[in-house]
Amino acid sequence: MAETTMRVEVAYARQDVQVLLPVTGPLGMTVREVIDRSGVLTRYPEIDLAVNKVGIYGKLTRLEQNLAAGDRVEIYRPLIADPNEQRKKRAAAGKVMRKGAGEEGGA
Repeated sequence: MAETTMRVEVAYARQDVQVLLPVTGPLGMTVREVIDRSGVLTRYPEIDLAVNKVGIYGKLTRLEQNLAAGDRVEIYRPLIADPNEQRKKRAAAGKVMRKGAGEEGGA
């Protein structure tokens, strides 16, 4: 006999808390349906699905995507710092430090 229900999880993390909420429902649920069923939107009202991106196991996806049993839906927060800018700052700081070090060991 074929299964008619499936179990998935919804994951959300802030700096102060991380939650992993199990959801059981009918086969073919969408990402949006699972998020609604999980109650995470009520628990964390800062989540805005028009702003926050979602994914399945780290891969971005759409709210209309159908899920398979065992999937983990992840709700991502907006970045607080641009990773490219942070790399540029670290690289610039490293270049300044190396420049001075190169002069000491001269020929």
